[in-house]
Amino acid sequence: MLLSSACVYGLRASVYLASVSDDSYVSITKISEELDISRHFLTKVLQKLTDNDIMESMKGPKGGVRLTRPGDEIVLLEIVAAIDGMDILTECALGLPGCGTAKPCPIHDQWADTRDEIRQMLTETTLRNLVDRGKAGNLRLTEEGEFKWA
Repeated sequence: MLLSSACVYGLRASVYLASVSDDSYVSITKISEELDISRHFLTKVLQKLTDNDIMESMKGPKGGVRLTRPGDEIVLLEIVAAIDGMDILTECALGLPGCGTAKPCPIHDQWADTRDEIRQMLTETTLRNLVDRGKAGNLRLTEEGEFKWA
């Protein structure tokens, strides 16, 4: 898997929040239950997204998290960069330091093309795109596929 578990959970939670029709805060407990993600782990992941102004949080009985902008204004690259950083789009696939055009590894050219395609997809795809696709195709957002789109 190219993305860390934390990043995958951050993407899933962000899509979930983008699917919520109103602008209210959603408790982390509710998100973890809906998406079947450990609440403790999810809390740490969402903290990175709040630190990067993708989400905001509020404490208290009506607290939780919400997106700072509408889902059609947040691209997947923002979430990936906030959680995993940009290394996936800059590092050598074999982990070799100094890999580049001057001193390429055996997979350099193929990985460079694939990396560019991944960057383009992450840059062009918004949370809203995923919500719309998920609802239209009744696509799953959880391992068991039991999530019901709002």
